[in-house]
Amino acid sequence: MLAEHFIKSENYDKGAEYSRLAARKAQKAASFKDAIIHAEKRTSCLEKLHRTEDVEKNIIDSRLTLGLYNIQSSYFNEAKEAIDPIVELAVKRGDKKRLSQIYTILGTHSFISQEDYPKAFQYLKEALKIAEESKDFTTLWVASHWMGHALAENCEFEKALIHLERDLQISTFANILWSISIMKSCIAMNIYCNQGKVDLAYQTSQEGLKLAEESGDTFSKAEAYTSCGYSSLLKGFLDKAEDYLMRGIVSSEKINYSTMNMLASFWLGITYFEQGEYPKSQYYYNKFISVGEQRKIFPSWTNLGKIFLVRAKAMNSDKALNLDALNEYVEQNKVKSFEGHMKRGIGEILMNIDDDRIVESEHWIQKAIEADQKNRMLWNLGIDFALYAQLFKRKGDRSKAQENLGKAVEILKECGADGWVEKYEKELATI
Repeated sequence: MLAEHFIKSENYDKGAEYSRLAARKAQKAASFKDAIIHAEKRTSCLEKLHRTEDVEKNIIDSRLTLGLYNIQSSYFNEAKEAIDPIVELAVKRGDKKRLSQIYTILGTHSFISQEDYPKAFQYLKEALKIAEESKDFTTLWVASHWMGHALAENCEFEKALIHLERDLQISTFANILWSISIMKSCIAMNIYCNQGKVDLAYQTSQEGLKLAEESGDTFSKAEAYTSCGYSSLLKGFLDKAEDYLMRGIVSSEKINYSTMNMLASFWLGITYFEQGEYPKSQYYYNKFISVGEQRKIFPSWTNLGKIFLVRAKAMNSDKALNLDALNEYVEQNKVKSFEGHMKRGIGEILMNIDDDRIVESEHWIQKAIEADQKNRMLWNLGIDFALYAQLFKRKGDRSKAQENLGKAVEILKECGADGWVEKYEKELATI
């Protein structure tokens, strides 16, 4: 109220200061949507003042703070836009803390919007180095968080876990419940789920949800529900996955948290596909694709969604196929953890569109198996072998079908994917 009062009376100096305080209060409550609004007002106020050295310094601070708030809310392009006007100025001034924040924002944008992993790693490494030297724990947390994400998508899981666990330690030391919850949810989704450590993912995501409910904020709930939904899907608990992911979407939409909205929609699309509800599956894939294209983020994720959308359509008697487009999605992919997903998706599409394409389908499934073995995506590998068994059943080769379904069961048992093990053991008994 004070900020608004001073802005309306054109006292922009005090308007900027009270907007800064309002933004910090919102940030501490994990209300990043409100934090962005107040940070934008602060920036606007400062840029109306006569440009002294102190005002210039505050503008740099304000735009960097706005950039970091945008990153936390998944507005990665807006984060870069916020700092573009002050990058050269901040570099010229040589303020280490500001440089660390700049490199964090540029690295995150390079990773998520451009999928330029070498550039992202370069920026984020520099950000971490400076943040450690200057003991700037806030920037260290943000840079470590996104470095962990980037490394996980590059299938460097052990390195990624080091960064994400450091963030968990910082959050625990500061005793910030919503932040502890987010890190547990993040580790469950990005590390344990991708590695196929499904029991550990399920347990860790449940711990994250408990803390989110204690903290009461929507931000951590959005991530916790989505994490619980993903780990439930990998466990084979499809009804639980549906419930959690719907809650994740509702929470995400309340605060415009587009990343979690995308992820929850994608995994809900998979959940409905596995339940045989193909129109619902298509709806959530379309929603996922729409958010990604609108926000101009995660291009390879969006292409993966397009492959899975065609897969759902194929199961719903839509036999239209643009194989060139599907091939292009695979060629354009820059995310290692998606390689097996994409290739298996194309293999399943070909298998279900036309019996004459069974040879092509087998080729793609074999490529999926190779990719998931190479990238150590254990749960995915189990699902690859289950699909391969289905292909041999179509060909009438019972022996190969048994062999591959047996491999799927063995791998999924190792993962702790109980529901999938039960499903495929029943199938194995009927061959």
